[in-house]
Amino acid sequence: MLNKILIAYGTRYGSTQEVAERVAATLRESGADVDVRPAREVRSLDDYRAVVLGAPLYIGKWHEEAHRFVDIHRNQLVQRPVAIFGLGPLSTDAKEMEGSRAQLDKELAQYAWLKPVAVEMFVGKYEPAKLSFAHRLLAAVPASPLHGLSASDNRDWDAIRAWATGLPVTAP
Repeated sequence: MLNKILIAYGTRYGSTQEVAERVAATLRESGADVDVRPAREVRSLDDYRAVVLGAPLYIGKWHEEAHRFVDIHRNQLVQRPVAIFGLGPLSTDAKEMEGSRAQLDKELAQYAWLKPVAVEMFVGKYEPAKLSFAHRLLAAVPASPLHGLSASDNRDWDAIRAWATGLPVTAP
């Protein structure tokens, strides 16, 4: 195995990719050799000694690319440290953060064999102009939590950097 760390991500609108790239930049500052790739493009983990997987939650469900990645790479994931981050709530409200973390934990509970060395939930970004047609329809429903919500980016880059700095995946 080489001495690289893989940061794989699932994203729908690009926000999780931006966070993955920031995590990679932070790890590189500590001297780590890091690759950042969409989870759907990863064919093997043979070249990596550790994996960081990031994906958003949508309507309480972890991004399908994250599920697929974990299913496909199960045998290799149990052989190396894995850290996971999610993007969920659109505000920094403590109750929303707790709810999103509970949703991520529920999604991860499907993989009892997966023992991440770190799991974190971050606030996400919302850009209504980028929504797909189906998501615009959902946001238009008055009962939707996105109904009438304006664009926001409450990602806490300092918290993301601090989490990445403390990851136990950097030592060779």
